[in-house]
Amino acid sequence: MSTSEHTAGTPSGGSPRGGGALLGPVMRPINALVERFIPSALLFAIALTLIVAALALVLTDSGPLTVVEEWGLGLSGLLDFITQMALILFLGHILASTRPVRALLRRLGRVPRTPMQAYLFVFLVAALASLITWGLGLVVGGLLAREVAEQSRRREIPVHFPMLVASGFAGFVVWHMGYSASGPLTAATEDSFVAEQLGEPLPISETIFASWNLIAVVVTILVVGLSLALVAPRDPSQIRTLDADITEGDVDAEAEVVTPADRADASRIPTLIMGLLFTGYLVIHFAGGGSLTLDIVNWSFLALIMLLVRSPFELIVLTKNAASNVGEILLQFPLYAGILGMMDGTGLIEVFSEAFVAISTPETFGLWAFLSAGLVNFFVPSGGGQIAIQAPILLDAAEALGTDPAVAIMAVAYGDQWTNMIQPFWALPLLAIAGLKMRDILSYTTIALIASGLVFGATMLIVSG
Repeated sequence: MSTSEHTAGTPSGGSPRGGGALLGPVMRPINALVERFIPSALLFAIALTLIVAALALVLTDSGPLTVVEEWGLGLSGLLDFITQMALILFLGHILASTRPVRALLRRLGRVPRTPMQAYLFVFLVAALASLITWGLGLVVGGLLAREVAEQSRRREIPVHFPMLVASGFAGFVVWHMGYSASGPLTAATEDSFVAEQLGEPLPISETIFASWNLIAVVVTILVVGLSLALVAPRDPSQIRTLDADITEGDVDAEAEVVTPADRADASRIPTLIMGLLFTGYLVIHFAGGGSLTLDIVNWSFLALIMLLVRSPFELIVLTKNAASNVGEILLQFPLYAGILGMMDGTGLIEVFSEAFVAISTPETFGLWAFLSAGLVNFFVPSGGGQIAIQAPILLDAAEALGTDPAVAIMAVAYGDQWTNMIQPFWALPLLAIAGLKMRDILSYTTIALIASGLVFGATMLIVSG
């Protein structure tokens, strides 16, 4: 699949004239600021490490040796969690790249018949995929945007490609309310650091599947969809369509069969057996009253992958293509674990918790927690890393205020997915698939930020009261 193309109406990689229908002129300076001054997520993690170390020295009685020691002890404190988070993205990418899923995306790409249908359809499908798993949602958003753009070009439907890609990324705004929500699933996982702090796991019936969260999912999708429709470009001079030379295809996963070992690698039987074995375990797990955890989410994705791929060789090819997407996460998470170790070992968590309680009431706790999580997400752009850092603080504050811990967990979830709309980190896989830059979609995703923020803030106020 080619990831570089020229588009009509603007030089390749450049910003369209006017941008969105309403916010283009306003967003151009912000686009330039993001492109020029926002560093990599790894640099954010390093900077946050130094900031937390300095705060521990200033706000607690810990000395430099204690701070460094607690940081070092914390580095390996989330190894199980790190693996679970990496697998969610890794397996989601593989699942989205299997031939049946890609074939489904091609069929879906033929559904929209007008530009507005195209934007809203890509957004809706990406949102539903994100509710299944955030890794799948990101990849599906980018792939479907390209499929719709290519089908529209062939049918001479004037669809604005950056708007399509932005619509795909906007679907990511609900991921932390769904099946792969790392915060709620961590809280529901026995022996997790959240469950240990609470004294028992927090069931997903009180978080992901709480009626108020399900209602918020529907309202968010409706409100964000409406906002995207309002800012979709109508001026033909602003339309950037895919170039006619674009190529698209499946991953080449055909094995050369020469030896008996090659025949085994090209056989459907080994992966089918494993897929059925995984499925059987999941049936036994849920039939026995087992709960949904991070591990069960990952095994369900792996079961689907094993059932959908045609051979071990195809799975190996898909694995190699997906592996590059998890490298940065694996490097950053030990730093987040070290930050948590410093905050816990020096007593900085208690300091922050007391400060949070001082400005909150039981009625406003959810809103303040949500806004703080949105801010922290700029520095910790991983939902898993953010729950590791913020959950201990907010759960302490919730206990002091007599607030339901589910509100604290979902406040982090809402805040994390909210500011992802203008945080470049998670847009990178989708933008790489689309061949665009963050500045090309930022004016549209900012609209998603504003619209979803209203829903999330209102929800937190309602459930806190």
